[in-house]
Amino acid sequence: MVLSMLSSNPGKLLASSESFAFLAEAEVESKEVLRLEGRGNLRNALCSSCGDSSPQYRCEDCFSVDLHCSSCIKAAHQRHPLHRLQKWNRNYFERVTLKALGLHIQLGHAPGQTCPNPHRAFNDDFVVMDSHGIHEVLLDFSDPKMAATFCLLEEFHLLSFESKVLAYKFYNALVHRTDNTGLAPPKGRYESFVRMICEWQHLSMLKRSGRGHDPKCVDATGEGDCAVLCPACSHPDQNLPDNWKNTPHTKRWIYALFVAINANFRLEHKIVSNNIMDPSLKEAGYKEFLAEKIDVAQEKFTCSSHNTVNMADTKTNQGLAVTGLDTINCAHHNMKQPNTVGDLQKGEKYINMDYLFFSTLCHSSLQTLNISYDIACQWHKKLWQCMTAFPTSMQFDYVSKAISFFIPKFHLPAHCGWANINPMASNMKEMRPSVRWDTLDDFFGDWNWKKVVALGLYVHPLDDLKEGLKEEYGEVLEQWRSQVERWEDDQSRFNPLERNGDVIALTSVQLALAKEEEQSLQSGACISLYEDCSPSILISSGLELEEQQQRLRANKDAHGLHITDNQEGKLLEHSNALQCRIDSWVKMQELYMPNVAAMQISDNATAANTYSSVESFKLWLPSHIGRMVMMLSTLCAPALHAQTAILKYKDWNLCRQGANTRACNMLKAINMRIKAATGRYESVHKALVILGSLLNESGWQSALHPLNHQDICSMSNLLWSKSDGRRKISWIWNMRGTGGSEKDDNGALEDMRIEWCKARAYAMRWEEEVKLLHEEMCCIGAFLRWELGRWDARHNEVIPTDMEHEDRCMAYAQRQAHLCRELAALFEALWAQTLTHLSTQDGSGGYNMPYNHCK
Repeated sequence: MVLSMLSSNPGKLLASSESFAFLAEAEVESKEVLRLEGRGNLRNALCSSCGDSSPQYRCEDCFSVDLHCSSCIKAAHQRHPLHRLQKWNRNYFERVTLKALGLHIQLGHAPGQTCPNPHRAFNDDFVVMDSHGIHEVLLDFSDPKMAATFCLLEEFHLLSFESKVLAYKFYNALVHRTDNTGLAPPKGRYESFVRMICEWQHLSMLKRSGRGHDPKCVDATGEGDCAVLCPACSHPDQNLPDNWKNTPHTKRWIYALFVAINANFRLEHKIVSNNIMDPSLKEAGYKEFLAEKIDVAQEKFTCSSHNTVNMADTKTNQGLAVTGLDTINCAHHNMKQPNTVGDLQKGEKYINMDYLFFSTLCHSSLQTLNISYDIACQWHKKLWQCMTAFPTSMQFDYVSKAISFFIPKFHLPAHCGWANINPMASNMKEMRPSVRWDTLDDFFGDWNWKKVVALGLYVHPLDDLKEGLKEEYGEVLEQWRSQVERWEDDQSRFNPLERNGDVIALTSVQLALAKEEEQSLQSGACISLYEDCSPSILISSGLELEEQQQRLRANKDAHGLHITDNQEGKLLEHSNALQCRIDSWVKMQELYMPNVAAMQISDNATAANTYSSVESFKLWLPSHIGRMVMMLSTLCAPALHAQTAILKYKDWNLCRQGANTRACNMLKAINMRIKAATGRYESVHKALVILGSLLNESGWQSALHPLNHQDICSMSNLLWSKSDGRRKISWIWNMRGTGGSEKDDNGALEDMRIEWCKARAYAMRWEEEVKLLHEEMCCIGAFLRWELGRWDARHNEVIPTDMEHEDRCMAYAQRQAHLCRELAALFEALWAQTLTHLSTQDGSGGYNMPYNHCK
């Protein structure tokens, strides 16, 4: 039905979308596809090989569709025993196998040779699985039951990485490709297929890691020997200069190891089997150690409510053998380190993390370690005390190393590293333990390898870094720079990144005005016309009424046209109450400002035919009172901070679709408050413009600018596409205060000072990143050359059992060496311009460092 509708007007579809361009030729193409079901122009053709007059067979997988006789097509497929044949039965082509035609596969003999002593396989039911389907073949001289071609295993291997296909679904696809009618389905071979996949994964891992070239054989493989290493990380004796240990202390961070610890609780595993029934080749030492420490209680997390730690001993894990997975990655390139993947049996226990942490660092001779972990604040406190409980082979001298612990500023990017394996979470949940671990190893190895071959694209050239403010703040900048440098040398000194000044609030101004009025009353300079309302009380009350008008206006706008009777009733009650308060305030205003009555009469006469709501009623606040400027100025700052607090709450706590859906009422209230705060600031700013010109007050203009829509944003909006080092903050976060001095001599530049110190830190970190970029490029080139030399030497280390063994080992070693050589050449070409630029930099931020290993 859909296709008939699409083809009804192909010209129109061609104009609207290129996706339907095929419809113009659909009729011709459909005839050609249908033509393959018959013999076409070969109805009277002879056998294309011997000229027989009645050819009946053709091959679906050969390039040609010529017809052959039975003997010729069998001879032609001596080298292609897994092709699919069809036979013309005078009406149509039907499926026929080479086994039915008598084609034998003779192991140990070249195609075409006849075995002098053939021995047919037992039961004659040998099956071979191939990309084209499941084939039954005749086999001589052996009694296997099933085999799979390397082509099929490699195809599944790649599909599992790219499309996350399950072995079960892949096998079913083969079954349906063999027989999609269900009339003659092949026998179930799924379990055998899974075993062959596991064997293929393991053998591929051994082959690519060079274990087949080891004179001590595969049994000598140690822990982590098959891992794909990160070429950009520092590896002593592999990609570091010989004198790297003599690097000055101030530059030793260049050769630091950056690792990040992260857990994933999506990778659960059900209790499917046990280690006795289904032992795994991995995790043996890890599980044995945890079994000995099963009674160790988890220390509670005191810094924050981290449930994965605090509830590790109490959270239920019924039906689960594993509640998650923990890994230690290269923090810069997100590559899994050797021996750093382990199961979490119940929550995020320190004992699990400690084992993986010590497993990866005990073999490192680097002197500088940077450890990133979201709970590092408490985890590291007793880390070295806990190390004594581990085997001596996992312990190391931490005192001689410079080890720093960090908490990632934003934890979400850390979870992006699980994008490759998370789609397999539901698939691996019910796998056998051994199969699951083989799959994890396989996927992490593929993830690391993809990172390696793409390093040429991931390592970008540097961008220019600029820090600073306007030249007019030169003296202040020098003061800030000296403060932050003193704090960096001695963190017990004043921290310029923290606020130390008091924020002036409206209540503080009201208190100051009250004290000023008290002094005026005592001196007799102030004459109050109403015993319960002084001039300052009149002003502050008027400002409060104006704020209530703004809130009422925002509430009415939020409800819109579809307002309920209940909502309309509440709004009317608020309006009536506000009108009564305004009427009372206006009566007191007329005592101090007699001219206001005439202005109100004139204004009412002008708007006689229009309805004036209570929220739009003009209060005619006194524009000739100097202290009004002070109060209006301090009203602006709380309004801006209210906007930011609301925006931060929305950004930080309502960042997911589910949370936004559940909190729609809260979001509505937040938007109302934002609108009210914006309206409040705009009205106050207009009043300041009028009063400032009359009273010659100009200090407020340097801090309080006209508020545009794009200015209403958080200082640290993490949802922006730009990072902290690139973004520009809104002017509301550059406010220097609300004092009368343009230079803010009283220290109200705190907000700007804090932002400048943070920007300086970003610039310094970027400068370090540029140096690390140069070092990583050099490390990658040196590592690939080291890997190249290792493959060149491997074929000489092999103890050949025969000439064939020597030949295949040498061929594979040279192929891998050529791959390393090609990758090194590619990366060098990609980075040539950047490396030239980096190597010619000089000055205070120069990059002329002794990178001997770059040559």
